[in-house]
Amino acid sequence: MSGRIRKTASKGTMRVAGLMSGTSADGVDVAIIDIAGRKVQLRAFEMFPYPPALRREVLRLCRPESARLDNICHYNFVLGEVFADSVIKLCSNSRISLSSIDVIGSHGQTIYHSPRGRRYGRRAIRSTLQIGEPSVIAQHTGVTTVADFRPRDIAAGGEGAPLVPYADYVLFGHNRLTRAVQNIGGIANVTFIPAGSKSDEIVAFDTGPGNMVIDGIIRLASDGKRNFDRDGNMAARGVVDNKLLGEMRKHPFLRRRPPKSTGREQFGAVFADQIYRRAVKKRLSDTDVVATVTALTARSITQAYRRFLPAMPDEMILCGGGAHNRTLVEMLRSELEDVKILSTGDFGISVDAKEAVSFAILAWATVKGIPNNVPGATGAEQPVVLGKIIYP
Repeated sequence: MSGRIRKTASKGTMRVAGLMSGTSADGVDVAIIDIAGRKVQLRAFEMFPYPPALRREVLRLCRPESARLDNICHYNFVLGEVFADSVIKLCSNSRISLSSIDVIGSHGQTIYHSPRGRRYGRRAIRSTLQIGEPSVIAQHTGVTTVADFRPRDIAAGGEGAPLVPYADYVLFGHNRLTRAVQNIGGIANVTFIPAGSKSDEIVAFDTGPGNMVIDGIIRLASDGKRNFDRDGNMAARGVVDNKLLGEMRKHPFLRRRPPKSTGREQFGAVFADQIYRRAVKKRLSDTDVVATVTALTARSITQAYRRFLPAMPDEMILCGGGAHNRTLVEMLRSELEDVKILSTGDFGISVDAKEAVSFAILAWATVKGIPNNVPGATGAEQPVVLGKIIYP
């Protein structure tokens, strides 16, 4: 450990900025926290949307048929600029001195994730790729930056996802209550924290689609004029088609046992297009299709709880954009009547800020030299320290 990092790591309280852009590629979430052990205080949060043209380009990079090597190279540095500017803007908007930030933790923008791997020689090699060049972030902000968290877990035999269980444990571990922290972003993932557990007792995995399929159907139904179902209003007007829902629930990923992770490669634009075509043939209304894919998200979550969790939790703590979807939340309540459903907002962290806060916590642990993957979640052979540290 270098002298510079040792000095930062020795601080009783560290101020850390976390950066996150998820599979929906809507923009950059930035959170600034003060952290001392398991005491975390959110100081500021803001989401900075990608300009529409940039979002279109990022989404093209996520599809093998439209991604080009020169564009991957170019937008890696473009997003580095965007991420750095977002930290600077949040500091200005919240009147927090940029120089007071000790570390920045950046997840980057995932453009491809291959947790099952491809054959090379006699074995399958897993891989993942996040862009948003951290060297640019460190250079423009003057702050030590930790980034590229997934590859170290993959090198240790894991899937490189889910990454946030360690942060969930720091934030929501409880001596008497068993909790499931349920993120519903583009993809939905759960962290199961038994009462009084240690971090190596956590179970975590991707449950399946979160908002990704819903958003894809909304774009198709509106000819690209809308990107999401605000508050679940469209789904609320529709009727779930149980036959189509049953077909979707047969997806192989939903039946796989954890550890497991997924992304656009399985539930992206191609999947949404296939579902929409099937719905058109069945002459379903657009509201019925949206209601049906919303039910897919709810049922895949509750199905995963019943099949793969060691026990049902006392509490489900929701976060991510899907927590705003009232229809989806009501579907979860009706499926899990004995589980108390809360949100991270009940604990002082908005549902939108939670992921960015998580990467701030992961960066804090990296600088401290604390292993911050959870092998029980990713399938890694051992606990490791995630991320690459870049000095300004």
